[in-house]
Amino acid sequence: MKVLLIGVGTVGQAIATVAAKRPWLEKMVLADYNLERAREVRRTLAAPDTFPVEQVDAGNTAQIVALARRHGVGLIMNAVTNTYNHFIFDAAYQAGCTYLDMAMEGEGAGMGAYQFARAGDWEQKGLLAILGIGMDPGASDILAKYAAKHLFDEIDEIGVRDVGALKIAGWDFAPTFSILDTIEECTSPAVVWEQDKGWFTIPPFSEPEIFHFPEGIGPVKCVSTEHEEVVLIPRWIECRRVTFKYGLDAQFMNAIRVIKMLGMDSPEPIDVKGVRVAPRDVVAACLPDPARLGDRMTGKTCVGAWVKGWKDGKPRQVYLYQSTDNADSMSRYGCQAVAFQTGACPVIAMDLLASGTWQGTGVLGPEAFDPDPYLALMSAYDLPYGMVDIDLHDRP
Repeated sequence: MKVLLIGVGTVGQAIATVAAKRPWLEKMVLADYNLERAREVRRTLAAPDTFPVEQVDAGNTAQIVALARRHGVGLIMNAVTNTYNHFIFDAAYQAGCTYLDMAMEGEGAGMGAYQFARAGDWEQKGLLAILGIGMDPGASDILAKYAAKHLFDEIDEIGVRDVGALKIAGWDFAPTFSILDTIEECTSPAVVWEQDKGWFTIPPFSEPEIFHFPEGIGPVKCVSTEHEEVVLIPRWIECRRVTFKYGLDAQFMNAIRVIKMLGMDSPEPIDVKGVRVAPRDVVAACLPDPARLGDRMTGKTCVGAWVKGWKDGKPRQVYLYQSTDNADSMSRYGCQAVAFQTGACPVIAMDLLASGTWQGTGVLGPEAFDPDPYLALMSAYDLPYGMVDIDLHDRP
């Protein structure tokens, strides 16, 4: 397989690092606006000849198409912030390539609308685009699909529950992934889906609950935030309700609220002493690069699907999850836990596409595919999943 990787930041580096060990990979072009960053990543890889370096503007569709054709790639992996999705998505279509991304453009129920509206064109051309194939969305959706296929007859609710139980030495506030994506997710209204209502929104950080995470993490206060699973899961999994909640502490939420209150979340450039700059870019510039925080981080991440429903007439609840210890991902791959989790997931999908195990046309989510082959490969990619049964009361 020949891949064009657009974006070689925190997660892009993890994608290249995990893919570098796989026999199915013939070439992965490391393309980034920051050419030196791409070269830096290539120097860390065991087989640098497999990873040519190119400079690219992720907002220039024609340039991406030209790169794809020059290198003869069959798949374009989008690893930049989701504001560039439609440019890269269109480039993959024009170049006749499979397309993967890890986050969806837009807000609320409209997330991914641009791409879903073009599903017919992709089907007609015999091409495949998979949206949201990172960790969450991505593996979280696949775990939910596995539960629907094997563990339940009826599903009342699929609730994705996610926590980064990580500490970063020297920093009181330092997101472990893109601050731009963090700001978008935590300041936009959260999305909920219910069978009799469809999609609707609630305020960010609302409906707090205590969720008991496995792997020694324990009870964490989780709040509603915007996330793609709520838009993806109901399209392919029959259930009555879908939610997403993230484990955030009060300090983090207060910092996000202040950023929002001051207008520092805006992507619209303003004049600062004769220089045009977007306020959120200033916030990003003031914070450390998540790719360089791994050696200061301790703790674990945990992402999973809390599924509630019925099996053989009896109530059941399970939490299917993946947890990564930062010390382990750093020792194995030199990548911090969140980056490794997120980056390994699309590489597993590439493996399944390369072997022909996963096939399809159109614009699809991870839930559209058989989950069994994906889960079977997770341990081989040092990303093993787990499951815990949750005690509950009898059905009324």
